[in-house]
Amino acid sequence: MKVILRKDVEHLGQAGQVKEVKPGFARNYLFVRGLALEATPSLIAWHEKGKERRKVLQEKAEAKAQEAAKKIAGVSLSFSRPVGEQGKLFGSVGKSDIVKSLKASGFSVVKESIRLESAIKEPGDYEVEIRLTPTSSVKVKVTVVPRA
Repeated sequence: MKVILRKDVEHLGQAGQVKEVKPGFARNYLFVRGLALEATPSLIAWHEKGKERRKVLQEKAEAKAQEAAKKIAGVSLSFSRPVGEQGKLFGSVGKSDIVKSLKASGFSVVKESIRLESAIKEPGDYEVEIRLTPTSSVKVKVTVVPRA
């Protein structure tokens, strides 16, 4: 089944692309979440008309993301968490903590753009990737300090 992507879908494609997917994936995931539209002949014609405009908008968004990446690159985040006897944190530092800290520093980032395999549960220094667009990402230094 052919679909037109309305938003970027990881491991599938970027917004505006026409992709061939399995019907179940389209019906149960892409259409339900508003990520894609079924590629009918009239929608494909409409899609072709807006190709130039989307390209210009995408270039502007990419330039804006590159500029934001340069600003965020110098940021270092520090978290203080209570620690148990074995050196493990009570609680953890997760994506939402990083988003809140970045917001306090003056940067607006969505939670889904933070690439963190699992929550940080031990004190130390970590590098966390923030993917602003599919082609631009930046690494932020995160320090977790033990607190008695």
